[in-house]
Amino acid sequence: QPGQTLTLSIDRRLQYLAYRALKTAVLDNKASAGAAVIVDVRTGEILAMVNQPAGNPNNRAELHGDLLRNRAVTDVCEPGSTAKPFTVALGLESGKWTPSTRVNTAPMRIGRYPVRDTHNYGTLDVTRVISKSSNVGTTKIALSLPAERLWRLYKNLGFGAPTGVAPEIGEQSGVLRHFSKWAEITHANHSFGYGFSLTILQLAQAYTVLAADGVRRPLTLIKREQPLDPADEQRVLAATAVRQVRTMMEQVVTREGTGLKASVPGYRVAGKTGTARKSIGGRYA
Repeated sequence: QPGQTLTLSIDRRLQYLAYRALKTAVLDNKASAGAAVIVDVRTGEILAMVNQPAGNPNNRAELHGDLLRNRAVTDVCEPGSTAKPFTVALGLESGKWTPSTRVNTAPMRIGRYPVRDTHNYGTLDVTRVISKSSNVGTTKIALSLPAERLWRLYKNLGFGAPTGVAPEIGEQSGVLRHFSKWAEITHANHSFGYGFSLTILQLAQAYTVLAADGVRRPLTLIKREQPLDPADEQRVLAATAVRQVRTMMEQVVTREGTGLKASVPGYRVAGKTGTARKSIGGRYA
């Protein structure tokens, strides 16, 4: 509306620090590209959204799509192991599993398809299924529940639908196929982050649910001048289950887990590593 003042939710200092950290990470890992998002869990405000490589819009010589597109909303990938906390939370919510329930994570087969971990960890409790990032453990948790339960959770987290934050710059919705089209191996793959795709922003939105005790709040790039209307909030997971998963995710950033480098002295940090295979020409590279 004419005369309306618009203020971005982006925090200039956080944007700069995130940009610098991402650029360093991309160079150190010899990556072709990267993206990062910081969200305020309480308000849904996006405080930083950065991409590499990046171009300066003021430099007309750099005006080509590869440098100017916002990869956090336009590029999709399979989330890999970053999806596992949601599968585990669903299992805890069902009452069939507890953080101390023990699971045999030896390699298994579903029909002709193998499911295995990077190492055979033997029997783990559910907490260590997260900290060791066990595909077999999350598969067994998922298969103990109807496929519809996992599909509905992913749907409620916002997978398969745009966040609505940036439709004018080509935000992608990713792909989440209906559970009626899942085979048993598809059900298993979905539990550890394969068979569906999403954007970095969708993944950030889902992780705010873990941080907000199971409540999903809409994301925004515009600063919220008023408190969020409770009618805009959606309960996705039980608070008790989510708090248990967060405690498990704190173990990920210890020497017992896969993400030690994300630990910050003096702070409680919960995290999850994830690795996805690239699809090139319809086949995994």
